[in-house]
Amino acid sequence: MEIRNSTVVTEFILLGLTQSQDIQLLVFVLILIFYLIILPGNFLIILTIQSDPSLSAPLYFFLGNLAFLDVSYSFIVAPRMLADFLSEKKVISYRSCITQLFFLHALGGGEELLLVVMAFDRYIAICRPLHYSTVMSPRTCYALLMALWFGGFVHSIIQVALILRLPFCGPNQLDNFFCDVPQVIKLACTDTFVVELLMVFNSGLLTLLCFLGLLVSYAVILFHVHRSSSEGKSKALSTCTTQVIIIFLMFGPAIFIYTRPFRALPADKVVSFFHTVIFPSMNPVIYTLRNQEVKSSMRRLLTRYVVL
Repeated sequence: MEIRNSTVVTEFILLGLTQSQDIQLLVFVLILIFYLIILPGNFLIILTIQSDPSLSAPLYFFLGNLAFLDVSYSFIVAPRMLADFLSEKKVISYRSCITQLFFLHALGGGEELLLVVMAFDRYIAICRPLHYSTVMSPRTCYALLMALWFGGFVHSIIQVALILRLPFCGPNQLDNFFCDVPQVIKLACTDTFVVELLMVFNSGLLTLLCFLGLLVSYAVILFHVHRSSSEGKSKALSTCTTQVIIIFLMFGPAIFIYTRPFRALPADKVVSFFHTVIFPSMNPVIYTLRNQEVKSSMRRLLTRYVVL
C-alpha cells in the first residue's frame, strides 16, 4: 500500500549558523582554510595506504576506510554551508533535505561501527596476538567492512522512512545550517512524540551503547598493555590512546544531540558544527600524526613524487 504523508512543503529555509554577517564571514574563512589544509591530508593518507605494500595490515586497511568515510562525510554539509554564506536566501528543497539527512546518518552510522571494528582489531592484536592473523584475515576484514556499510545504511533508512511518513504543511523555517532529524521533525504538523522516541532509540541509544562498549573495550586493552612487558608496549599505548581520542570526538557531540528529547538548546548549532564540519576531517589526521609507520610512508611517497 502506498504511504501518503500529505506533505505540501516543497522547500525548507535554513536559518543558518548565525545571523551575524561578521561571524558568518569569519566562519567562512576558517572553514575554507581548514579544508584547504586538512582535506588534502586525508586524501594523502588514503593514497599512502593504498600505494605502500608495507601498510597492508588490518589496522591500516581500516584507517584508510576511516579517512574515506570522513572525507565523504565532510562533503555532505560543508560545501552547501559555504555556498549559503554567500547567498541571502538559504533554501533547500524537500528532496535535497531528505537526501542530505540520509547520507549524513548512513556515513555517520558507518563510521561509528567502523570505530567498533577498529577496537575489535586492537583487542585481538594486543590481547590475543597468536590468533591475530587467523581471526583478522583479509576475508574477515572485507566482511566486517561490508557489515558496517550495511549497518550504516539500515540505520539511516530507518530515519528516512520515519520522516517520510510525517506531514509537512508549514512552517518551513529550519533552525539550523543543514537538515538533521531533530529540527526536521519539529516542523511536522502532527504529534511527533512517538516518532521522537523511535528516533532517540535508533540514534541516541545505539550511539550511547557503542560509546560505552568502546570505553569498556579500551579499558580492558589498556589494562592488558599496562601489565605486559613487551617491546611494543609504547606503540600499543599510542595507538589505543589515539583511538580513544577519536571516539570522544565522534561520539561526544552525537550523544549530546541524539540521546535527549528533541528540544532546542543554545549549544546545539555549535556542537553540530564541530560534529559535521570540523571533527570528521581531523580524525584520520590525528591518527596519522601519532603513527610512525604511516608518517614515514607518507614522507617516502612525497619524496618520490617530488623527485619525479
